[in-house]
Amino acid sequence: MTKLDLSRFTFWQLMQMDACTRCGECVKWCPTFTEAQRNEITPLQKLSRFRSFAKGEYGGFLARLFGHRPPTADDLDVFSKGAYDCTLCARCRVVCPVHIETRPLWIAMREAMVAQGKYPGPFNTLRDTLRDRRNISGDDNAQRMIWSDNLEETPPGLLGRAGAETVYFAGCVSSFYPAVYGVTQAFVSILGRVGADFTMLGGDEWCCGFPLRIAGMGDSARELMRHNVDSVLALGAKRLVTTCPSCYHTWKHEYPELLGEPLGFEVLHATEMLADLAESGALKLNPIEAIVTYHDPCDLGRTSGIYEAPRRIIRAIPGVQFKEMEDHHELALCCGGGGDAEMANAELTQAVGKRRLAQAQATGAGYILSACQQCKRTIASAARREKARVRVLDIAELVWQSMQD
Repeated sequence: MTKLDLSRFTFWQLMQMDACTRCGECVKWCPTFTEAQRNEITPLQKLSRFRSFAKGEYGGFLARLFGHRPPTADDLDVFSKGAYDCTLCARCRVVCPVHIETRPLWIAMREAMVAQGKYPGPFNTLRDTLRDRRNISGDDNAQRMIWSDNLEETPPGLLGRAGAETVYFAGCVSSFYPAVYGVTQAFVSILGRVGADFTMLGGDEWCCGFPLRIAGMGDSARELMRHNVDSVLALGAKRLVTTCPSCYHTWKHEYPELLGEPLGFEVLHATEMLADLAESGALKLNPIEAIVTYHDPCDLGRTSGIYEAPRRIIRAIPGVQFKEMEDHHELALCCGGGGDAEMANAELTQAVGKRRLAQAQATGAGYILSACQQCKRTIASAARREKARVRVLDIAELVWQSMQD
């Protein structure tokens, strides 16, 4: 057992761990603790325990005098379980009275657990699959465009067209998981209908690296990141757009930092692009008479700060009655599909999804909308298990439905 590696933590993060006032406000807002009721999951316990471990190893005699001690293997096993039974939803950050930036801390803690060899076994498979297959599903990456086989009309220059203004980066889930093919199909169809100058990378699109980053294995993601940036630059695009909030955040906020250089092109989430198109009149939207509600994806809302673009699109569709859930915007409840938590504890994340489904049903909506293929997949799975009579769609799918004559 090696000493805890604190090199992944910034000085400010180490200070933040000491800033926790132990008020416990974060505990009641933690979605996985609400379901599991295990203390090691709570933000409060993670901060307290890791701080104690660090002081026990690096704090010297006075630290030990005040009860801090180096962690045992059993201590790390329990801590790791709590660290990975977390969806990284960052609700704890929103309610923290001293504004601790918890999500980056949780990822740094996972990196420390990876260095200790204390992490869920499935993450080894994830790392190996991404290294060998370049996507999370393990399929042949050359088949990334398989979803396009069912397009009614394929836009010209859809694949690898040099000089296109925009590259659409689909992401692994909506490229390889049939349940959410509709997201990519709808967005491509919309762009084709409005005559957007865009193309896609196809087999040259590799996983953005997000699943490895949040698993605590970010070092293994650098090759993926470098390849993706070079592929976009080779086409001469001015903009990259993605329907996946996790891809969006990784491209927009993490690529420049981790690669140490500006990207050289703009990064947008699909809802930003669609909102502008809707308000410019480029989208010819027909009425849909329905009550809808909207689920804020954690990586689009709390992590990236995009709340209004999806709502601008919803309000632009004639006939739609929009009702917010009990928890929305910054306090939106996670669907359970984030943080790689499903790989560590599927039963727990399903329980979180069930609770979010109930909030959606309470609005009386016939449509549950999101702007994330993973949220769609997770909430739709919950709806099937609960036999809920609702449709779960990505906003792009509702827009495309509205654009039909």
